[in-house]
Amino acid sequence: MNEQMLQYGRARSVIRELFEYGNQRAAVVGREKVYDFSLGNPSVAPPPQVNDTIRRLLDETDPCLLHGYTSAPGDPVARGQIAASLRRRFGVDCTADQLYLTAGAAAALSCCLLGLCEPGDEVVVFAPYFPEYQVFIHTAGAVMKLVPPETENFQIDFDALEGLLSPKTRAVIVNSPNNPSGAVYTRATLERLAALLEDRQNRWGHPIYLISDEPYREIAFAGVEVPYLPKLYDNTLVCYSWSKSLSLPGERIGYVYVPGSVEDSEAVYAAVAGAGRALGYVCAPSLLQRVAGACCDMTADLSVYEENAKLLVTELTKMGYRCPVPGGTFYLFPQSLEPDDEAFSNAARELDLLLVPGRGFGCPGHVRIAFCVPTERIERSLPVFAKLAGRYKR
Repeated sequence: MNEQMLQYGRARSVIRELFEYGNQRAAVVGREKVYDFSLGNPSVAPPPQVNDTIRRLLDETDPCLLHGYTSAPGDPVARGQIAASLRRRFGVDCTADQLYLTAGAAAALSCCLLGLCEPGDEVVVFAPYFPEYQVFIHTAGAVMKLVPPETENFQIDFDALEGLLSPKTRAVIVNSPNNPSGAVYTRATLERLAALLEDRQNRWGHPIYLISDEPYREIAFAGVEVPYLPKLYDNTLVCYSWSKSLSLPGERIGYVYVPGSVEDSEAVYAAVAGAGRALGYVCAPSLLQRVAGACCDMTADLSVYEENAKLLVTELTKMGYRCPVPGGTFYLFPQSLEPDDEAFSNAARELDLLLVPGRGFGCPGHVRIAFCVPTERIERSLPVFAKLAGRYKR
């Protein structure tokens, strides 16, 4: 058997381990006594239009057509609706033929990396980062180069980045708003990144692709700008998912957008599509393609996440936790109260408080709190956070 795949199958992520542990403890002590902040599973319902659209499609569409295969890149009508939305929202010249619909952002990233990378190519990632990037990059035969975190504001450490860029650099992944830090890269940060990559690709004579992983784009708090990267850097590919904006993580629907500004964009699009074929994706879920097309201008009620963030930051700061204020997402990334974040996570776990250690995200000394939970759970958890802090004060 493939030893690498065996290792992936046996080594479950720490996020999933904590989530499963929480389910086991809930069966013993009761769900209300387990304070599970492990998994980024949206806690707000999809907008009513999602279910209304599903019912309408079920009632009005030929079942064989509705549940049958679409073309590999996706249903043309759905892609046209999504392209029109991107034109309206961001002022880009997006067409249906530049969109490749996928089973979520994970599939979008996998298609981009496999389609762009040759064995031995390098892909740059900024810590803290979503741990599955490493799996996607290695599966594409590439090498991950990790830029260490800048933990004051979680922007980019450009000195470290310049030292990691090389003629082997094929792509750079940007995730903003960021999982796990909640940080949003500023326009100044992204403009500096674009200028640096432009200089290096001119120097080395080949494109360096910027892959924008943005399932949290719509979860940005009041006054926080999330610049649209294709407007700043020509060789940008966008990987998107409706998992968070429409609260549809289990339905697995997203896309890759290959703008016409990308060098040799038709060939790049074909490579992305070819990677989807090689990975056996066939086409994204047919029903959800049509739902996404009809609902692509909508979001769930995302305001609760900002309320949860304010509550947690305010109360945990009073207890002595250092909490960088998130600009978006539904994650808080405070410093652990001891240098060993795994030991701190284990101490929290003894109180049935489930916090994910930061070292799995390439940023030790922190823990991730997924606050996409009912506000009432946060309120009930505050005495437990205080009890945990009290142990370290003693």
